[in-house]
Parts: sequence; structure tokens; C-alpha cells
Amino acid sequence: MQDLSGWTIAFDLDGTLVETAPDLIGTLNRLLAARGLPPRPVEAARHLVGHGAVALLKDGFREAGAAWDEAEQPALLKAFLDDYLAHICDHSQVYPGVEAALDRLAARGAILCVATNKPTYLSLALFERLGLTARFAAICGADAVSARKPDAAHIRETALKAGGDPGRTLMVGDSITDVSAARATGVPVIVTTFGYTEIPAKDLGGDALIDGYGELEAAVDSLVAARLASPISAGYVPAS
Repeated sequence: MQDLSGWTIAFDLDGTLVETAPDLIGTLNRLLAARGLPPRPVEAARHLVGHGAVALLKDGFREAGAAWDEAEQPALLKAFLDDYLAHICDHSQVYPGVEAALDRLAARGAILCVATNKPTYLSLALFERLGLTARFAAICGADAVSARKPDAAHIRETALKAGGDPGRTLMVGDSITDVSAARATGVPVIVTTFGYTEIPAKDLGGDALIDGYGELEAAVDSLVAARLASPISAGYVPAS
């Protein structure tokens, strides 16, 4: 196995590191119930997760048969965020093998960080409950960077905050947002097949697919080797 010193691996959070849908949809359902609307089954609503709280609310209300009132958005968003924080780890779970994979990559010298559109305070609250915080050199929600994914700034600035080089970074995510952000940054992207995406994972255009975290190291090694062998053809973008 090659030395990964000098390489940064940036992870998405929801649908990539943690199965958060049960608690996000749980919060949505409590808001729906308060308005006499039917709940959304978790499996039927997984596709609603991953685009931010406002999108989750809008889609959730529409699928429950209610009209969306833009004037209510600020109050509904506050209610959603407050409720979600109170229930942030009722049912959320780290995907199998995450901790072991992270520890192996770190032992080989990789810098690990999180680039998520989830607000930073919610990400930190969740990671504290799950015991993941110390494994990452930086955890950056959309509020911690100048522009959110799919803008390249999110990955680039997160890598820099972690002490890494954006030009020697890989992204791991589950959605078109992550793939688009990686492409904008000029870095390879590994896509999980178990996350939250309406587009099949195999069709997102990632550089590698993993069905579980037992496959992550091999995917990282393959992409790093390709990058080192042909940085120009692999889309290498020097750090500015």
C-alpha cells in the first residue's frame, strides 16, 4: 500500500458517512403531523434527503398533498432545525465499516475532512454523538465556506482548512452535488451506492463506485495511482 501523506480525502456526510434519513424524515413528519398532514414513510422519502432542509420541507409538504406557502418558510425552517437538533441522533447510524476505514486511511498519512451542505453546527452535534469528530481535521458545512457544493470553493476551502492541498484531494460522496463539486474542483470522486440520490449511483459520473467501506481503500489507492501516473490526463489542478 502506498503512502498517502500529502493527500486529502473529503467526505460528504448525509448518505456517505452516516445514515441520517430516519431522523431528518422524523423531523419532517412531526411538522407534517402538527398540521394534520400524513407522514412520509422513511423508505419512500429517502430521495428527499440531501438537498437541504428547505428542499426537504417543500418536497415533503408537496408529497403529503399540501400547498407550499413561501411566507411560512422562515418559521417552518426554524421549527425544522430546532426539532432536528433535538432529535439529531435518535436513529442515525454510521455506515458499517466507516470508523475502521477512516482509521486505516489516517494511519497511512491521509488528511481526512468533511465537506457537507449540512450546517456546521448540526454536523458537529451529530459527529459528537457518534464519536466521529476527532477523526477529521476540518468539518465544513455550507456556512463555513464562501460557496456551497456544487461550487468548487467548498471542497477547495475545506481541504485548505484541514491543512491539505486542494490539488491532491479526493472527494467521497453520494449525489450529483458531490460529483459536480469534484468536477468543478478538478479532483477525482468516489461515489457510494447506498446514499441519497434520485439518479442511480452508477450514472452519476464518478471515478469509482463503492458498495461499502471495505472497498474504500482500494478505490482511493487506484485513483491516487492514476493521478500520480498521469496528473494531466487525470485532471490535476495545482493548488493556487
